[in-house]
Amino acid sequence: MGGMIRALIVDDEPLAREGLKLHLAKEKDVSIVGEAGEGRRATAMIASLKPDLVFLDVQMPGLDGFEVVEAVAHTFLPTIVFVTAYDQYAIRAFEVHAIDYLLKPFNGERFTTALRKAREEISARGSQESRTRLLAMIAERAGAAAHVQRFVIKSGEGYRLVPTADVASFEAQGNYVRLKTGTGQHLLRITMTELEKRLDPKRFARIHRSTMVNIDRIKEITPAWHGDFEVLLTDGQRLRLSRNFRDRLLP
Repeated sequence: MGGMIRALIVDDEPLAREGLKLHLAKEKDVSIVGEAGEGRRATAMIASLKPDLVFLDVQMPGLDGFEVVEAVAHTFLPTIVFVTAYDQYAIRAFEVHAIDYLLKPFNGERFTTALRKAREEISARGSQESRTRLLAMIAERAGAAAHVQRFVIKSGEGYRLVPTADVASFEAQGNYVRLKTGTGQHLLRITMTELEKRLDPKRFARIHRSTMVNIDRIKEITPAWHGDFEVLLTDGQRLRLSRNFRDRLLP
């Protein structure tokens, strides 16, 4: 392969990070370029350092390992070795999609096997096969989740979390959606159709081809013109309820 493998370690447990560093210290072709103890820091470091390899803990506060991958997938996706305590759902997902993982506690032999597979993947980066498997797993996980509870928004060099309950409305803008909260607005890289699938229909309603609203933020609905209605939100937004979508809100 040639060249040093630049590795990033992400785990919220300091002892777990130390353990990974001890294993990696024996590998002459690997240099550790950084470590992170939580997901938001990890996403920023992946974007800035662009490591070849990331050892990524699944269970972390804030953003978990899957959400880290989701946050960086469209900008820079390194080779990932997931590290997890026993989690039957995560392990099943890894095995279904043939994605390697380390189950805590792991021994030196198991670590060596995972690193060998990572080296092979880095060498064959042009194939895109592993990237495709990883993105398929993330997409399947997103679809299987009950409903999205929060959005990961890029903010300067870092990321912020916006709970779905804080969003008043969504407006389509090409392949993006602009979400508005009481304190500001943000762009999400997702289509309105995909977003609608991921939101709880009991809490969010499509009122127009390009608009969705938080039902709890609706103050009143009044007739407008040609069968359309005007929707007034608690933050003062006035939006159009198209007659084609009126059954989403009105009897």
